[in-house]
Amino acid sequence: MASSRPDSLADPFTTAPNTPLNLSSTLEPPRASYLSSNPETVGSTRESYTDSPDNLSPLVPEAEKRTNEAYGQEESEEHGLEKRSILRRPLFWLITLAVVTVIVLAVVLPVYFVVVKPHNSNSNASSAGGAPAGGSGSGNPTSPAGGGMTGGNGSVITMADGTKFTYLNPFGGIWVDNPNDPFNNAAYPNSWTPPLNASWTWGVDKIYGVNLGGLFVLEPFITPALYQKYPGSVDEWTLSTLMAADTANGGLEQLETHYSTFITEQDIAEIAGAGLNWIRLPIPFWAIETWDFEPFLEKVCWPYILRVLQWARKYGVRVNLDLHTIPGSQNGYNHSGKLGSVNFLNGVMGLANAQRALDYIRIITEFISQPEWVNVVPVFTIVNEALVSTIGTDQITTFYLLVHDTIRNITGYGEGHGPYIAIHDGFLGTATWANFLQGSDRVILDTHPYFAFDGNSNLQPIATGTGLSAGGVWPQQACSAWAAGMNTSQTAFGVTIAGEFSNGYNDCGLYLTGVGNTASYGESCSVFLDSSQWNDTMKAGFYEFTLASMDALQNWFFWTWKIGNSSTTNSVQSPMWSYQLGLQYGWIPTDPRTAVGTCAALGVTGPPFDGVYEAYQTGGPGAGTIVATSVSSYGHYPPTPINGLTPGAIQSLLPTYTSTSAVPTLPPPTFSPSPSPSVSTGNGWFDSGDTGLAPTQVQGCTYPNAWDAVSSAMPTALCPSTGAAPVVTARR
Repeated sequence: MASSRPDSLADPFTTAPNTPLNLSSTLEPPRASYLSSNPETVGSTRESYTDSPDNLSPLVPEAEKRTNEAYGQEESEEHGLEKRSILRRPLFWLITLAVVTVIVLAVVLPVYFVVVKPHNSNSNASSAGGAPAGGSGSGNPTSPAGGGMTGGNGSVITMADGTKFTYLNPFGGIWVDNPNDPFNNAAYPNSWTPPLNASWTWGVDKIYGVNLGGLFVLEPFITPALYQKYPGSVDEWTLSTLMAADTANGGLEQLETHYSTFITEQDIAEIAGAGLNWIRLPIPFWAIETWDFEPFLEKVCWPYILRVLQWARKYGVRVNLDLHTIPGSQNGYNHSGKLGSVNFLNGVMGLANAQRALDYIRIITEFISQPEWVNVVPVFTIVNEALVSTIGTDQITTFYLLVHDTIRNITGYGEGHGPYIAIHDGFLGTATWANFLQGSDRVILDTHPYFAFDGNSNLQPIATGTGLSAGGVWPQQACSAWAAGMNTSQTAFGVTIAGEFSNGYNDCGLYLTGVGNTASYGESCSVFLDSSQWNDTMKAGFYEFTLASMDALQNWFFWTWKIGNSSTTNSVQSPMWSYQLGLQYGWIPTDPRTAVGTCAALGVTGPPFDGVYEAYQTGGPGAGTIVATSVSSYGHYPPTPINGLTPGAIQSLLPTYTSTSAVPTLPPPTFSPSPSPSVSTGNGWFDSGDTGLAPTQVQGCTYPNAWDAVSSAMPTALCPSTGAAPVVTARR
């Protein structure tokens, strides 16, 4: 993996642009601002860089931002001073006092953050969540350097397979790895991001993130070589079917090789070293289980998911866990598991598939709400990209209210009780969701703005110059299209993020629109498939477009970190979608903070957001007390009507499952060597009072194809005679 390390990170002794950090030490202690009751008033790097809520103020003076000049200091000398004994000079005693103070802080602060604070934080999390005490708060090292358990820029990491690499992080981040306390949350990826055991403040702290697409949910354009090996595969359903039949080459076990190698610990370290602080991790429901009629590789990816979560913990990177696939498909796209029709809350099997989806959401919530994981996974995206134009806005809102109540009945209500719940805008835009379920507890709106899929040919050139003239119309287009809507939604909805965006302003890319499909781009895509052809002007255009997109979206996750090579060219054939490649070759900024102020520099302004949310939106007073009108409109489940049925269909006859099966809980990780006996790894289930069983088919009943039932005939009678879906009233 050493050869894939971005060139921009190759010199650990080079200070990143606009980052006034002292890199003389390989271990940067945590910023003292987190010891203050008002951290924004202390002199820290977080204070030296101020976000503009309405995108009007650049990070640094424009000349410095555009030329990427590092901060420096001018030396001054005084001459002609009368010589005195050094012991009689006040300056000597001031310097001595300063040195002593620095030494004391250098000892006390790391011990506080690596030992005391994680212990207190984990203990508080355990007591707040009702879990047994003594879980992840014991077995901490007595010294930050003890046993090589922590380090910073320039430290050498030895991975599980014995491979070594140098951790390159010019932004002051530290990693923490204590075998005796594997749930230590003292790490942080950079100086402006709180450690995992400190609070994330929405409206102040900013998400600079990337997706790990294609790792556990395989998409053709991200992992093209796997699909090229099996002609006829267009989604993970067909890929799994063809792969399973190929026993000579390992069958489905080939997928485990992919899970093991596509993303490594070094990738997570490079993400932290790139100034990023979050990852969005798409996972499939078959990490939990599959049913007999589904070809996916069951459960095998789960230990690898846990491995990624542990790597994220080690480097202080927070995780937005994204349930990317839903039984029956929530959108009919290849990344839902099966290309075809929408069978979630739509069609004859819509309610039955929703039963399974709700249970999988419940199982994941139980796991990530445990005190061992709650600080690492602060956000749970419950359904990725539901196609609401097919399902219906009222129908999906009714389901979301039921999910909200299900999750909060597990976690409890208010800040510190389980993850934020992220919902996608369903491709309707953020404005559609204004005033959504007012009073709900910590719900985030996720939007995925892409020019590549807007139906236009997008022929305007991006290679037009350098500096502010770079990128043609596209940087200003990003600011104009997205900035105002994102700011408005922060007030009209609450916390709003961009869970996906990319540099793809057109739809050029191998398999980007699906295997066998062609791009709508009106000219040859060849130059966009091969970044080795890109000159400095082309790269400058993408660089400026990236800055504008980041500034407009403010809290974002780039899609995606890595694109695999094509087996025919042995190169990346969708380079506009690879953050890693952009870092390596210069069209992605090495410091994402340099994006701040880009829209203002382009003359795009918009309605301001002051960074303050309604109290209930971030788990404060009123969280969970949903307004009566919303409960009245959406508080009765299942929703009516279900779309995708034949005219005259009687909804009460729709097939459903019975909740009589054992729940497939998610197991905790195993560690080698084993941690201290006092360390609890959890049992995968946060709420011992949640004893409901899991859905399963009713014996003796016949069900249509759960993944292709939109055109199926409606049942004419209930099976069993008491099998109609019960009406559920959502409530606290």
